[in-house]
Amino acid sequence: MAFTTDARSILAALGAAVFFGASTPFAKALLGTTAPIVLAGLLYLGSGTGLWWLRLLRDRGLAPTGMARGEWPWFAGAIVSGGVLGPVLLMYGLTHTSAADASLLLNLEAVLTALLAWIVFAENTDRRIVLGMALIVAGGALLAWPRDRAAAHGGFLGAMAIAAACLCWAVDNNLTRKVSASDPLFIAAAKGLVAGLVNLSVATSFGATLPGAAIVADSMLVGFVGYGVSLVLFVYALRGLGTARTGAYFATAPFIGAALAIGLFHEHPSGVFWPAAALMIIGLWLHLSERHAHEHTHEPLTHSHAHRHDSHHQHEHAFAWDGREPHTHEHKHEPLTHTHIHYPDVHHRHGH
Repeated sequence: MAFTTDARSILAALGAAVFFGASTPFAKALLGTTAPIVLAGLLYLGSGTGLWWLRLLRDRGLAPTGMARGEWPWFAGAIVSGGVLGPVLLMYGLTHTSAADASLLLNLEAVLTALLAWIVFAENTDRRIVLGMALIVAGGALLAWPRDRAAAHGGFLGAMAIAAACLCWAVDNNLTRKVSASDPLFIAAAKGLVAGLVNLSVATSFGATLPGAAIVADSMLVGFVGYGVSLVLFVYALRGLGTARTGAYFATAPFIGAALAIGLFHEHPSGVFWPAAALMIIGLWLHLSERHAHEHTHEPLTHSHAHRHDSHHQHEHAFAWDGREPHTHEHKHEPLTHTHIHYPDVHHRHGH
């Protein structure tokens, strides 16, 4: 079965939600034996190490990143905000907050990501997308809402730390969008390695010690799947959907996790599961059925990414080409004015 580019981007965003959502309870369990900043370092180090080896195997050695010189500051900002500050704040928050509160608060990431994309980075949107985002987040909040007074009790500082982590990841998501045409494996691997080493260095400088080998291995495995693979899929989605729409699909993690628990582990759904599912399904439908089209002009652009010779990639090659598609090389987009249905992807970042 062949998928369109848009369908592949949507599947990538949902896959990122599945892997990241599944990592949170495992990280919570590991906190019982590991200091928060140490665990944050191990999670990202596992992500970076695993993805770096995958990239070496894929390319049979080191390969160009495809990142333009002007994109490196954006990438550095993404690493600092999402790879260093975000994980540490989350691990601190999890030690002072109930699991239910943490799940609820993590929905802030999608909201903050979209708000920054629309207000600060001028990504296009309309009432349909805003309503869809609101319904998806409302469904996630309903699923995560504490069912009793004991579960609702959480520390104020812990809640603020998790909210701050969500803001860091929202900044990270919007900055990563600016470099999403580059190799996603490189982006995720570099972020993991730098963030992991920085967090572990800070932890050891304050006297923290590493846990036993088994805990280290478990933490790095959780980081590889829940942070590494998830981030690679997220970058693919950013490339094709833009930041706010990718964030909306990513916000379905609570629903996906609950659905998996019911389908695979035969858990009985709570009373709020079906109303929450209805809200998210309507929100997803609003996004999936979006038809955004108008006449727009593409400014000259030079970048490198995997592409086919479609309406946006009509160019000659200065090298011997075997005719295979998709293929990757640096190419220049000439000015082009046309009308078609499109998302705010790497080729449609324009005002209205």
